[in-house]
Amino acid sequence: MTPARFRDKWCLLLLLTLPLAAPAQHAAPVVSVQAAADQAFRAFADRSRQSGVRVYAFDAAHTRFGFELRTRWGQRVQGQFPVYDGTVLFLPDGRRQVRIRLAAGSIDVAGSERYAAMARSDAFFDAEHHPDIEFVSEPHDDVLTRRGGLLQGYLRMHGVSRPETFVVAPARCDRAGEDCDAFASGSVARSDYGIAGMRLVLSDRVRFTMQVRLRDPAP
Repeated sequence: MTPARFRDKWCLLLLLTLPLAAPAQHAAPVVSVQAAADQAFRAFADRSRQSGVRVYAFDAAHTRFGFELRTRWGQRVQGQFPVYDGTVLFLPDGRRQVRIRLAAGSIDVAGSERYAAMARSDAFFDAEHHPDIEFVSEPHDDVLTRRGGLLQGYLRMHGVSRPETFVVAPARCDRAGEDCDAFASGSVARSDYGIAGMRLVLSDRVRFTMQVRLRDPAP
């Protein structure tokens, strides 16, 4: 047997011993974060129209939405969103769900128009192209409102949607949000939302704060 025929014979044997390729399998479709967030906002709107759902709006006299950043030197920069809207749903099964929309163009930063203009500019929140900052929570048990804990949901900011978690403070009365203010806060990385301006001056974390009281639902 010539060396060439010997080599060809062993190559054929090697191929015969290789396992057959498994048939191609189609992976389950992956739902994007953006699609999941869009679905969460649509589901909230659908629930708000269902029979038996009580819809509460925010009481402007007791409700405040703010944010806080820190400079690279440790100084705090605090701002407010004086223009907002949103609702809280009281679902028939006893759970609650909240949706909040903040007007980025209304930002006030420590009474300084210069700082407020910087926050609204395309270097930061870019209010011209992204006028709203929105959050919708997952439906949650009333225990969270009374005892405090983690409020999970989706935050939509600067054209990006991401799952985020806020911390609800323990209630100061039996019916937080109705007989007394409810408080929550949470910190997000602005770089996750494509907000990259002023990185040499301001830290990456943005802390949102909420103080909420509800109005009686419309009859």
